[in-house]
Amino acid sequence: MSISKTQKQKTQEHKKSSKRSWKKRILVWGVKLFALGLLMFVILFSLVYVGTFGQLPDSKTLINIKEPVATEVYSKDNKLLGRFYTQNRSTIKFKDISPNLINALVATEDVRFYEHRGIDELALLRVVFKTFFMVDRSSGGGSTLSQQVAKNIFGRKNYGPLTIPVSKIRESIIAYRLEKLYSKDEILTLYLNTVPFGENTFGIETAAKRFFSVSPSKLTIPQAATLVGMLKANNYYNPRTNPERSLQRRNTVIHQMAKYRFISNEDAEKFSRAPLGVKYNYLVYNTGLGAYFRELIRPQLEEWCEKNVKEDGSPYNLYTDGLKIITTIDSRMQRYAEMSVQERMRELQAT
Repeated sequence: MSISKTQKQKTQEHKKSSKRSWKKRILVWGVKLFALGLLMFVILFSLVYVGTFGQLPDSKTLINIKEPVATEVYSKDNKLLGRFYTQNRSTIKFKDISPNLINALVATEDVRFYEHRGIDELALLRVVFKTFFMVDRSSGGGSTLSQQVAKNIFGRKNYGPLTIPVSKIRESIIAYRLEKLYSKDEILTLYLNTVPFGENTFGIETAAKRFFSVSPSKLTIPQAATLVGMLKANNYYNPRTNPERSLQRRNTVIHQMAKYRFISNEDAEKFSRAPLGVKYNYLVYNTGLGAYFRELIRPQLEEWCEKNVKEDGSPYNLYTDGLKIITTIDSRMQRYAEMSVQERMRELQAT
């Protein structure tokens, strides 16, 4: 009995020892793997920082950030007739943006925006680790709004299997530099002026007028939540072409606002029951009032741009410099004239 008991004890002790040994091995391998990942991250970070994957923008470049802005053509009574553009974009100032939009954006995209320095370090390490050790090239996410500004303005290049980690590191460095040069409100303004909303629409002013026919300062909470919801996937959550998906995504944004106490739970329930209320306004250069007139003045405007220069000595560009063109057309008279022509054309075509 004594011998049997001793053998049993030895067997149990051996099992415990083996278990501890495996735990120790796993811990050691975990530490080694973490150290290796950290070393690879430091090496990759250093290579990106010194410009191995392309020169990073310096402070002068970042201070003088300028995106293509559409030229707008107005009637003499200050009604927008149309635009000339390569990208349908216009810019606004922070004071002209509804707080509803800012709250929806921060609650959904970067709830710690006002606390960090432009970088979410843990999210950045996670992306690099998953890319290297889990071979997951789709391991995006974790980008702050400042990093998204860097992505929107400077874009991404293809670096093969290193595309995601290199891009994330580049955007993190640029974001950190942006945070040193711009205030938080200025970064939010940069973001909202550069972010794409699909349908060749860039910037919140163009998007607000396109989908709801209002200025950004007038956006309601449901409208703001709809536009912020589009940022996850422009076409998939387009309120015009995919209203059901857009409504679901909008309500997700609204509940995010309630979760982080930008609005009450009661208001979130109320706003979630509201219809999308899309009021679509597809205004492009060759439609709308005075389309033929705008085509008539286009060559004259291009000629003027070639002969006139900006402060830096370069000529103006009709499609990217955000010019404001005031014409002699009265929008009301033009509308009546075009309605008369359409009515008379129907009569003539019927005969």
